[in-house]
Amino acid sequence: MTSWDEMAAEVPDLAARVRACFAVGKHATLATLRADGGPRISGTEVEFSGGEVFLGSMPGAVKARDLLRDGRFGLHSPSVDPPDDDPAAWPGEAKLAGIAFEVPHEGSHRFRLDLLEVVLTHVETDPDVLVVESWHPGRGFEVVRRA
Repeated sequence: MTSWDEMAAEVPDLAARVRACFAVGKHATLATLRADGGPRISGTEVEFSGGEVFLGSMPGAVKARDLLRDGRFGLHSPSVDPPDDDPAAWPGEAKLAGIAFEVPHEGSHRFRLDLLEVVLTHVETDPDVLVVESWHPGRGFEVVRRA
């Protein structure tokens, strides 16, 4: 598994832009797996600290129970709309995926996120071109442009 700092050392520009996307708002969207294997999405707060990414949960919350049972997650940054007059000024949207591991934290659940995927989606100067930048451990950095 890969920590935030390990990924950021490989692709510092991507890491900075992804982190900026998570900073545009307080609440990100977390996808977990229910006991029956179905998807669950929940709001959550994300913390970048000490070279790691963390999220928390109230004791006994369903998202915490999901992660304790099966740590696989998808996490989407808070969203803002692209400016109508300059879509290329939009910072984009970021996504993280990987495995969450509970770490000791008094009074609540706290999870450290090990990364299997980091993605930033944005548009180019031509607003009809969508750019998907991604990083995966062992595969590295890739860029796909879609028109």
